[in-house]
Amino acid sequence: MASTNGSITNWADKSGEFKRGASQFRNWISKKPGSEFPPEKGRYHLYVSYACPWAHRTLIVRKLKGLEDMISYTSVHWEMLEKGWRFARQDERLPGENVGPDPIHPDYTHLRQIYFQVDPEYKGRFTVPTLYDVKQGKIVSNESSEIIRMFYHEFDDLLPEKFAKLDLFPPHLQADIEGTNDWTYNNINNGVYRSGFATTQQAYEQAVAPLFSSLDRAEEHLSKCAAPYYYGAEVTEADVRLYTTIIRFDPVYVQHFKCNIRDIRSGYPNLHKWLRTLYWTVPAAFQETTQFEHIKKHYTKSHKQINPYSITPVGPVPDILPLEQEVPAAAATL
Repeated sequence: MASTNGSITNWADKSGEFKRGASQFRNWISKKPGSEFPPEKGRYHLYVSYACPWAHRTLIVRKLKGLEDMISYTSVHWEMLEKGWRFARQDERLPGENVGPDPIHPDYTHLRQIYFQVDPEYKGRFTVPTLYDVKQGKIVSNESSEIIRMFYHEFDDLLPEKFAKLDLFPPHLQADIEGTNDWTYNNINNGVYRSGFATTQQAYEQAVAPLFSSLDRAEEHLSKCAAPYYYGAEVTEADVRLYTTIIRFDPVYVQHFKCNIRDIRSGYPNLHKWLRTLYWTVPAAFQETTQFEHIKKHYTKSHKQINPYSITPVGPVPDILPLEQEVPAAAATL
């Protein structure tokens, strides 16, 4: 998720369609000899926002792969205004681990300062996640899809066997996962933003229709899957990439981004079950990295052109249902 010097409204073009900017830093941590960014314990620091679904991916994979001692992280404050993401002050008390001042640059107040430290002439967006090389003072990457794949195996030689063996992108499923990633990203992950940031009725409807068609497609897939996760008995990249949008859907996207044809808890029983299975049965990776206060307040208090009075809706209550509980409307159909 990005910020610019101007209003988020500027993300829409003249047709009213939301346009996501490309990530600017695309380097790679690699265990190959001579790599500029070799895997080392304590060398890399990850900047994230608990509010941002793209950054959330990296926190989930960091936990799944047991990289807590390898890669430190800081979460910014949920507020993102004219200067972009800011670091929480020492006296602010927000939920979640590592929400506070930047431990690497204690005098920095905003994420943008790291970008300008790396490149004083930088003209791109100041995005999370940002993977930073503390030793060289360089940004490795701000592309979430590539950061999570670096985490899959580049640190395996430094990890205990149980984490080194974990493969979120197994060879026999790679073609299936890549195929799913294509429509999940375009129509669901980015589809909610294309719906919510649209500035014309036509652009909104052109985004919201494929969003719900793709949710229907995911629902159908899960209805035929006897195993708990998207591609079987083990968590894969497909679960990680879809989860971060679906967990935000009912609390934020339904009302704030006008994605209200159906909600997840009453309209998609298999997606709802899959979502709660990840949240409740893999808590370290999914539940502990999900911070609903950050999520709800960021969207509703940072997007002034959508919600000018910054009112944060109270519901839905609860943010996520217990594993075996359904809303009455959904329970009646079972």
